[in-house]
Amino acid sequence: MNDIQTVTAATARVPEDWPTTEAAALAVQDELRERLVLDEPGPAPGTGPVTGVDVAYDDARGVVAAAAVTLDAATLAVTGRAVAVGPVAFPYVPGLLAFREVPAVLAALRALPGPPGLVVCDGYGLAHPRRFGLACHVGVLTGLATVGVAKNPFVFAASPPGPARGDHTPLLLGEEEVGRALRTRETVKPVFVSAGHRVSLENACGHALALTPRYRLPETTRHADALCRAALKEALAG
Repeated sequence: MNDIQTVTAATARVPEDWPTTEAAALAVQDELRERLVLDEPGPAPGTGPVTGVDVAYDDARGVVAAAAVTLDAATLAVTGRAVAVGPVAFPYVPGLLAFREVPAVLAALRALPGPPGLVVCDGYGLAHPRRFGLACHVGVLTGLATVGVAKNPFVFAASPPGPARGDHTPLLLGEEEVGRALRTRETVKPVFVSAGHRVSLENACGHALALTPRYRLPETTRHADALCRAALKEALAG
């Protein structure tokens, strides 16, 4: 794959005030959570630009590569690509994975040739034990509308949705619906969708379906996953 030769590349740097301990990261999470906007519908599915973000790591060398790939939501044609490579920004702590990824993700988003529109994260938004996954974190820091589409339900159990495309069941935190297990392909295992920032859960699911005309995972995620892996391979070979 030659995508890495046609993208905008950036260097990801860890901010000087970035948390270095679990306690500090938890405090930042608590502060940023207060800034979430959860009462906006967000852009309509199938309209405007939509950008997928994903990351790949080499933990042994402490390197992370992030990719941001923008698609035209109506046609799913790729309109922009960017990557950012830098140091892993935080130790591995369950529930705090965003702190490892956000500096590289933000650098990749800034490097895009045009506005990202809605951002689709390969991970979680509100469907997170502390109601603040990667999609929430990216949304609050950028002001962009964000959603999370994850491959697995993390700590939440969900009843299997019906077999038809579009069938869904709730992901519950106590009695609160924080996401949905959503069937994007008939009889194929579901994805797990949650709102991040400035998007309703209903529209988050609408975007997930609009971005999955052929495969289980959104086209945004498929493009970003391939690109971040290529960027990491290129970085480690250099």
